[in-house]
Amino acid sequence: MSTVRTAIARLEAEGWLTRKARRQGNRNASNVYQLNVAKLQAAAFSQLSDSDPSKSDASKSDPSKFDASKSGKKAGFHPSESGGDPSVKSKHDPSDKKTSRPDASQPDTQTAEQEFLTRHPDAVVFSPKKRQWGTQDDLTCAQWLWKKIIALYEQAAECDGEVVRPKEPNWTAWANEIRLMCVQDGRTHKQICEMYSRVSRDPFWCRNVLSPSKLREKWDELSLRLSPSVSTYTEKREDPYFKASYDNVDYSQIPAGFRG
Repeated sequence: MSTVRTAIARLEAEGWLTRKARRQGNRNASNVYQLNVAKLQAAAFSQLSDSDPSKSDASKSDPSKFDASKSGKKAGFHPSESGGDPSVKSKHDPSDKKTSRPDASQPDTQTAEQEFLTRHPDAVVFSPKKRQWGTQDDLTCAQWLWKKIIALYEQAAECDGEVVRPKEPNWTAWANEIRLMCVQDGRTHKQICEMYSRVSRDPFWCRNVLSPSKLREKWDELSLRLSPSVSTYTEKREDPYFKASYDNVDYSQIPAGFRG
């Protein structure tokens, strides 16, 4: 810092710059320095004339014709309130402001959505980042399942007031799962609704299948356990000789085929 001050003092002594002291109240502010443009210009033209006299213009290099007041207005120095003093912090110090620059690595969300819709024009709900989407039919089926689930919670709340209604699902994820059941597993929206109707009537499965993903996971097992044909066959196989009570059975008669 002392080297800089020494250099400035030397330039001031040689007439290259002038110093103007400022004072703000009882606090000393930094000095304002102004270059002697006339002397600088004269020195510059002097160097040109020494190197190539044929290209020098004496009228232009005459320092007496230079108006320092006009030059000072055009190239005037306007310091901040602190005068450049590092010990005085400006109220508008740009270094205090964090510059927000967009991360070039992050894809443009709007462009990504447009590209996704170009590939999947039937999508009504979608997430390009998760590669999930569903058509209007997928979404309608998912909403129907949600209504059935809410109905189960409402029935449970009638018996237990502490049952809390679940929060609304992620429709994109639900519609995507319905779509996968149709596209990859070969189901139809009607079959999905019929299967969940049977699930909602079963006292065990209605508590354990509460989403399309769980329905898809347990589909084969549910088909075996809740199939209408299996239920009918089980009812027909009821043992006619099984009785809840044998108090009124006449044991005096020996059944045919048994020895007395």
